[in-house]
Amino acid sequence: MIVFDANLLIYAYDSGSVYHTKARAWVEDTFSGTEAVGIPWHAITAFLRIMTNKRLPGERFTLEQACQTVEGWLTQQNIHPLAPGEHHWPLLRSLLIDGQAPGALANDAQIAALTIEYGGVLHTADRNFARFPGLRWTNPLT
Repeated sequence: MIVFDANLLIYAYDSGSVYHTKARAWVEDTFSGTEAVGIPWHAITAFLRIMTNKRLPGERFTLEQACQTVEGWLTQQNIHPLAPGEHHWPLLRSLLIDGQAPGALANDAQIAALTIEYGGVLHTADRNFARFPGLRWTNPLT
């Protein structure tokens, strides 16, 4: 399973991003493929939070546009929202401690835990994920 971090989604939809063209092509190719794609709910809400924040630079959406975008993703058969399962907490706790992930890095630990929980490979442009033992990850933009 390909698991998405929010940054790739944001780059793909923000035409002002220096990564836009490459991220957009990769996201469209991945979403239209046959391999299972997981998007953590945390990544979905991060996309909504950033893409609708008019105070941030770059292209921003109305809340309606952003919600329609997310609905478009979730209607595709190969795309699955990822939620914590029954054994999420022990895995998350381990990643928080072993990955030394206090503060804002706790969100990264949760995405790492979901990726491991679902047996996926995290796709992200954020090198901070290297801190989490057992996490398989790659940067599709390099």
